[in-house]
Amino acid sequence: MGIIQTYGNIIKHYQSAHPAVSRRMITAGLFLERFRAKHLSDKRIPKAYIELNTLAVGQILHGLTHPETTAWTNLFTPVEILQCFDLFCLSAEALSSFWSGFFIEDRFIDDAEAAGIAPTLCSYHKCFLGSALSDVMRKPSFAVTTSTVCDANFNTFRFIEKQCRIPTVFLDIPAVSTPESRQYVVEQLKELICALESHTGKSFDIDQLREVLTRENRSKELYLQYLQEKALKTYPTTLTLQMYELFATHLAIGSPEALHFFQSLYDEIQKCPDFHGKRIYWVHLLPFYHESLRNVLNLSDTWQLQGFEMNVDFIDPLDLKDPLTALADKLIRNIYNRPFADKIDLVLHMAKALRSDGLIHFCHWGCKQSVGGAMHLKKAVTDAGFPILLLDGDAIDRRNSADGQIRTRLDAFLELLNANGAA
Repeated sequence: MGIIQTYGNIIKHYQSAHPAVSRRMITAGLFLERFRAKHLSDKRIPKAYIELNTLAVGQILHGLTHPETTAWTNLFTPVEILQCFDLFCLSAEALSSFWSGFFIEDRFIDDAEAAGIAPTLCSYHKCFLGSALSDVMRKPSFAVTTSTVCDANFNTFRFIEKQCRIPTVFLDIPAVSTPESRQYVVEQLKELICALESHTGKSFDIDQLREVLTRENRSKELYLQYLQEKALKTYPTTLTLQMYELFATHLAIGSPEALHFFQSLYDEIQKCPDFHGKRIYWVHLLPFYHESLRNVLNLSDTWQLQGFEMNVDFIDPLDLKDPLTALADKLIRNIYNRPFADKIDLVLHMAKALRSDGLIHFCHWGCKQSVGGAMHLKKAVTDAGFPILLLDGDAIDRRNSADGQIRTRLDAFLELLNANGAA
């Protein structure tokens, strides 16, 4: 970590005066990371996750080196349509996470605040805006966002549309699933398609979209089968790898690469031995950089991370007869577009299905959704008999997390899980 931090400090040194140098350093670092992950990874890391690492780093590299075929999105954008126009999707959340991985998130966050962005805005968005305003990140050809989950999505993308002059489409997703609301979203998806046809010069092919959705349905089926196996099997993972799953379940879902990953995931876990430690289900965002959490949970033989609910926010199969209505239904019925009680139900369902011994909910600084619903979630899972730990911190900005406090509370929680097992 010390080497990476030093490398990040050099990137920040050149960021303002020589942004092209910083960009080349980031690109070189990502190429090295992809090589390291493929050829020099810890032998305990499953092969499927090595494949996932390549997929995730490749998405970021594409955004840096081929902006003309890159679209900036949020995590809940209907990327299936963009794939039909040969556009790679790079979300604000993913980009900010990688900047944090380079130890340069603080500079972009500070730059965003210096440009007038409110300090109380989610650090993912501030980091993304700071990088968008700099010349380190080359501007993409297109941008799409939805109103799902976060009320900052529209404001953030309106800002980059104006400041960076990027053609942007905004998808307003109703909170109620009715025939009228689905048709409302379908019309917006048609407008998105028209905008992409005009922008790229390519014609939309509904049958190509059906092929994407077919791969997506198969990917979800394999992922659910993998999760069933993980209730009992040992499958080493890390905080970072759990976060990387979002590339497969969201940003690249429906692609041949994502389908291959899910097939490898399922094939590999069937051959794994039984797990005899404690199973922990994570809720909300993952502070992958946090040393205390990494030291305890990464590749542990004692504590196994089983996943987190964002990867199963909509798991139902999509109707291939009417692809646009199917995507509209997916957007509206996403667990993050519904009342918080539905998220609680999903978390409880996953904890029971995976035979979790306990849950950890991370309250990300600046996220009203995670902080506001934390106590409701705690009461529900506690009433259902599951121990739960609430952690406060920042999933991106290291300056907003207290390592000592988190380590103390984590140790006490793990002692509780051990005591429950002994009882």
